[in-house]
Amino acid sequence: MALFEISNDGLHPISLATFGSLGLQERGDIQKAVRAHIGAITPGVRTKVIAEEFGDWAGANRRIDLLCVDENANLVVVELKRDDGAHMDLQALRYAAMISTMRFEQAVDAHRKYLTNNGSDEDPEQALRDFLEVDDGPVAFTDTVRIVLASANFSSELTTAVLWLNKQGNMDIRCVQMRPHAVDSRVLLDIQQVIPLPQATQYTVALREKSNEQQSVRTTTRDTTRYDVTIRDAFFSNLPKRRLMLALVREAISQGRTPEEIREAIAWRKRDLFMSKTGHADEAAFQAMFPGKKLRYFFGEDEMFFLDGTTYVLTRVWADRTLEAAEKVKLLLRNPNEVSWEPASLARREEEEEEETYNGYTIRRLATGVIELERDGQVVAPVRPVLLQLAEELGISTSYETGTEANTQQLGKRIIAALQAS
Repeated sequence: MALFEISNDGLHPISLATFGSLGLQERGDIQKAVRAHIGAITPGVRTKVIAEEFGDWAGANRRIDLLCVDENANLVVVELKRDDGAHMDLQALRYAAMISTMRFEQAVDAHRKYLTNNGSDEDPEQALRDFLEVDDGPVAFTDTVRIVLASANFSSELTTAVLWLNKQGNMDIRCVQMRPHAVDSRVLLDIQQVIPLPQATQYTVALREKSNEQQSVRTTTRDTTRYDVTIRDAFFSNLPKRRLMLALVREAISQGRTPEEIREAIAWRKRDLFMSKTGHADEAAFQAMFPGKKLRYFFGEDEMFFLDGTTYVLTRVWADRTLEAAEKVKLLLRNPNEVSWEPASLARREEEEEEETYNGYTIRRLATGVIELERDGQVVAPVRPVLLQLAEELGISTSYETGTEANTQQLGKRIIAALQAS
């Protein structure tokens, strides 16, 4: 598709260039730019870069340009070519086969090298767990390895091969065309997914997501136990572990315990158990302290603690020692015997799948797909008008690519995914 500039006397075509003629190198320029904005070539699928120039296997003499993981725990091989994508399909298939047995621990090691090479001191395991929304327990990648081929041009032989491979079964190979245009001193990049066509992507992704969910149900070992909690005369039903901890910490602080005492009790979490800021602070104030970083703390109005002129927020991320931490906080209370918890019934545990908060709203998606909204502890109904408002504020599309309007369940799912990715 050609690019045009609108002027008073009509349309003027902007000439197509090549990366080579513009002096742009494959690794130093194109790969660096795509690495920083991986979403440009993975539309519709939240994706994170694990490693660059990865070739950590026996006998390897070639390297994967970008090794990634997507929101469904699929490893993703990204291959980039500056001008001609010939033979990159076969090369990518070899790479996909090589990494198909990668374990989470190996991905963490690869991500550690990647972060170090890019001057980041971020914890690699926590970064991957945050992206995959797995707070504790083992992490396993799916059996599917996705492939993204990005190039200025694709031969008919390559596109025919990709179409045939995708048709055979559990293959997910995408071809993304990147075409440069020189405008004055700038380089504009026209990026379009050409295989599969955008109109067909939603259907094929839906089928694959269903398969992934079924596989996840069969293979996951993640502890998703929820708890019914009793604190004195109050009863809290079906709490995930992070909210069990919030309820206990809230009770401890209401009894006069300080965040420092709670830190000392949970010694292994002293460093990141609380964040604090002088004065009355909200989520935006805390976020301003760490621009560009996803802060996983409780920021609801009734979830933050204001003590002696300082605002404290509690972490939402808990690992496999959560119940040990809960016992430590329980012992800080005046009457520990008035506090107890037990696993919620299976029926209630399956009712709720995921939730996020934004501007005072709690957006919750149940396992059935139903979207629920709360604000200040009150149920909000009808849901759809508020979802449309939130989608506009977050810059989220409210339509399918076909132009039809997204239903309430899809809209809620998009909003939750966007908040998780931010």
